[in-house]
Amino acid sequence: MDFDPQRVDYRDLLDAFWLSHDPTQPSYSTQYASVVLAHDDEQLRIALESRDRFESSIGRQVTTRIEPLRHFWLAEDYHQKYRLRSDRALAAEFRAMYPADADLRESSAAARVNGYLDGGGSRGQLEREIGLFGLSAEGSDHLLTAAFSRGSGHM
Repeated sequence: MDFDPQRVDYRDLLDAFWLSHDPTQPSYSTQYASVVLAHDDEQLRIALESRDRFESSIGRQVTTRIEPLRHFWLAEDYHQKYRLRSDRALAAEFRAMYPADADLRESSAAARVNGYLDGGGSRGQLEREIGLFGLSAEGSDHLLTAAFSRGSGHM
C-alpha cells in the first residue's frame, strides 16, 4: 500500500491496519503472512509502539511481524485485486478499462472495488463513490448487489 504522509498520519494508518484483520492469527505460510515493513528507523519505532499499544488494548499477543523493508516483490498478477478478479462480470468491465495487468494493479478504482467486494466500506460510502469507478449501469448495479449480498462479510 502506498500512502501520502501529507494526507494520512503513519500512526493512523497503523491503527487502521490493526483493526482491518486479526493480527493475533499466526499465518499458515510465509507467503500469506501479515507484516509491517518499515521504511526507516522512525517508522520501525512507531510501528513497534503501535503494536505494543494494540496488544495492550486487546490483551493478546500480536503475531504480525514488524521489520525493516529490505526488499519488496509484488505479488503475482493473479493475486492482485483477487476479489475483483473472482467476479466475472466486474473483472470483464475492469479488463476493458485496464487491459494491461500493471494498469489494473495500479488502478485506485479497481482497489476500491476489490475492497468493497471483500467486505470493506459501507453501502453509503459505495453509493457516494460508485460513479467514479467507470462502470456501466449494469456493472454498478452488480457491484452493489455483490458487495452487500448475504455472506459477503458486511454487517
